[in-house]
Amino acid sequence: MMTNKTIIITGASSGIGLALAREMAKRGANLVLAARKYVALCQIAQNLEKEFHVQVVAIQCDVANEESCKQLVAQALLTFKKIDVLINNAGLSMRALFKDLDLSVLHNLMNVNFWGTVYCTKYALPALLESKGSVVAVSSIAGYRGLPGRTGYSASKFAMNGFMESLRVENLKTGLHVMLACPGFTASNIRNTALNKDGVQFGETSMEEEKMMTAEEVATLIANGIAARKRTLIMTTQGKLAVWMNKFFPAWVDKKVFTLFAKEKNPLIKA
Repeated sequence: MMTNKTIIITGASSGIGLALAREMAKRGANLVLAARKYVALCQIAQNLEKEFHVQVVAIQCDVANEESCKQLVAQALLTFKKIDVLINNAGLSMRALFKDLDLSVLHNLMNVNFWGTVYCTKYALPALLESKGSVVAVSSIAGYRGLPGRTGYSASKFAMNGFMESLRVENLKTGLHVMLACPGFTASNIRNTALNKDGVQFGETSMEEEKMMTAEEVATLIANGIAARKRTLIMTTQGKLAVWMNKFFPAWVDKKVFTLFAKEKNPLIKA
């Protein structure tokens, strides 16, 4: 169902974004790949074109910058004349207790995770309405349940979820498909690039990544969800249970989340 569709993917140079690019190319879509790492992105685009015989355009884009997002959409339309799917995947994480945190870190998280989604969606929306296409936001269980040491991350994902839900209701009669995709813990580089209390990247993960979902598994589920025009994807049993239990037993979930994060490598909170 993706053959000859035009799909924009932000944060496409690594992790879930890169896996999405491969999955969509495999399904026959033409791609507009966006990320800040332009050289790496160009190599990815060339490899995908050669392997899957689709058209792939690499565009340097900082989603925290409104003008950059506007130009991303403009170049996509200039090349392909249409947009069928926008996947807002670009994201940034953090790991620090709020009491220690420089507030610039929260601004940074909101600019990338929330405003990046808003900017790209705003400028792509006319084309998506014309194609009756799909707008997707790669969110997180942290958008349903606040996590310790991730105040800015959870806040930005809660904001993203609220924005997408409002957008969905506004467009119930327009044919626009709006989907929230919420992976559980995924083996990707997001924890390596997570910001510390001073806004510096950690450069290492705080969790056992070998036990997590792979980025490729997440990409397959998202692609299937778009094809089926799903409303929300919560991708793990643990995630579904956490969202459900949080509705009815929030104080109990508080304790379980505390215990889980107290088991991190070099934990921020002590059991």
